[in-house]
Amino acid sequence: MLKKVDTQADFVALDHQILDFWQQNKSFEKLVKKNQGKPRWSFLDGPITANNPMGVHHAWGRSYKDIFQRYHAMNGHELRYQNGFDCQGLWVEVEVEKQLGFKSKTDIENYGIENFVEKCKERVQKYSQVQTNQSIRLGYWMDWDNSYYTMTDINNYTIWLFLKKCYDRGWIYKGHDVMPWCIDCGAAMSQHEIATEGYKEMQHASVYVRFPLVGKQNESLLVWTTTPWTLPANVAAAVHPEFNYAKVKQGDEIYYLVKDRLLEVVAGKSNYEVLEEMKGAALAGLEYHAPFEELPAQNGVKHPVLVWDEVSAEDGTGIVHIAPGCGKEDFALGKESGLPAIAPLDQYGIFIDGFDWLSGQNVMKVAEPIIQNLKDKKILYRKETITHRYPVCWRHGSELVFRLVDEWFIKMNDLRNDIMEVTKKIQWMPEYGMQLELDWLKNMSDWMISKKRYWGLALPIFECQRCGHFEVIGGIDELKARAIEGWDQLEGHSPHRPHIDFVKIQCEKCGATVERIKDVGNPWLDAGIVPYSTMGYLENRSYWEKWFPADFITECFPGQFRNWFYAILTIPQLVLCDPCHEHGDGKS
Repeated sequence: MLKKVDTQADFVALDHQILDFWQQNKSFEKLVKKNQGKPRWSFLDGPITANNPMGVHHAWGRSYKDIFQRYHAMNGHELRYQNGFDCQGLWVEVEVEKQLGFKSKTDIENYGIENFVEKCKERVQKYSQVQTNQSIRLGYWMDWDNSYYTMTDINNYTIWLFLKKCYDRGWIYKGHDVMPWCIDCGAAMSQHEIATEGYKEMQHASVYVRFPLVGKQNESLLVWTTTPWTLPANVAAAVHPEFNYAKVKQGDEIYYLVKDRLLEVVAGKSNYEVLEEMKGAALAGLEYHAPFEELPAQNGVKHPVLVWDEVSAEDGTGIVHIAPGCGKEDFALGKESGLPAIAPLDQYGIFIDGFDWLSGQNVMKVAEPIIQNLKDKKILYRKETITHRYPVCWRHGSELVFRLVDEWFIKMNDLRNDIMEVTKKIQWMPEYGMQLELDWLKNMSDWMISKKRYWGLALPIFECQRCGHFEVIGGIDELKARAIEGWDQLEGHSPHRPHIDFVKIQCEKCGATVERIKDVGNPWLDAGIVPYSTMGYLENRSYWEKWFPADFITECFPGQFRNWFYAILTIPQLVLCDPCHEHGDGKS
């Protein structure tokens, strides 16, 4: 029995007495036994990242989950009580880098990928135990000996099966696109990662620049940008075909810009005279001299004026600087218009060869030198400081850049409507959550699943460098059967880098020896697969059928709400399990 204590004097002592009482009397074990065989209530725990001790926000969320489980247990339901730990990905890598004093991916590779991966595993093991002890101290009832870990073989191989099924349906592809990129991580960011918390209010230098027109004396397009570092990669300028543009004389110079922005852009400089007005379409086909056309990377590049319906007149000049190697929308327009894509940065944000005095410089330090260069060329019209929402790395807080890279994607268009229909069958709390999720699904891009990193799911994609054919391996047995080299170096190890990298297969198209791509997977795959991997889809199908689908999940808003909920809607509901056949009740 509990001793009577003065709770106003010593809450901590009361906590420990309650915990001791539960332990001595095996209260949790008795509750589990008492409810065995009764109607089930299936709760799915969104995994906490085993990377540091818990914070207050974790304690709040865990208390909330505990309340729901206790309520249903008291109402005579059988529960699984399975806690989850998220183990893989940059969350862990970044902390290990700090621990080792590393500054870049080069430091990791010099240290050794195997050594680094082992350090990541050690960190997860350490902090999963710390978080377990903290949760027990919190009074959170779980079957702590049965927690799931997303780094386990079963979790990884279940994702392999999922990706194989996507591949069989033609949904996996290698994309050559401009992606938001963290130069500290040396990796691209998916839409999931920057859609919510991935923006900050920041101040940047913005510039209005003269783009002199070819064959026209003292006549220039007036162009505005908030990213001066992209100007060396400029290949075109875009106007809206239906907007009204003005030809303006100011001093000895003539400028072209959208009429609606005259007062904001040129009025403050000096008197001006409108010589002519025309639709944007009338400017199409003109050519201009780019601000950095003297660079070797610009050799042979012509710079046309294009029409583009996405041009806005709300800010700037209504003439958009187009750099297909530095912007996602620019790249799409460039592909449509047959423009070259000049990609200036390496993975660390350093200007590559071909950019003369800029080569070797860090992108975060070139804005002012570029602006000074524009001044020296007498093509800088005006400089301002702008405050705007800008994407940042949610791990480092550092600004993202946009790089032209090869990444791997899952096509979402074929899935979009089906996921939306499943979303409508779910009871959302609060109710407006359904509309938020539907809005996200309506506007989502293809799912980028690759990371050019080290600690994480080894994407089972084998790409032939001879003929370009690629395959996705659906499980460890299939990999063993296909392996022609390196199996002995993987056997006995978890399917992580570097051991998985030794395995090679034979290209089914041309017979060449093929390596696995070095990329690891997006960690939302890890968490998204847990309705299958944690409930025994591959290991114990009858157990899985008992507990799937979950009756309830709850996570924080908006990040997990959007990202984890999206992942578990995409992976289980529509690819591994066909709700029309396996779960006619529609719950799937």
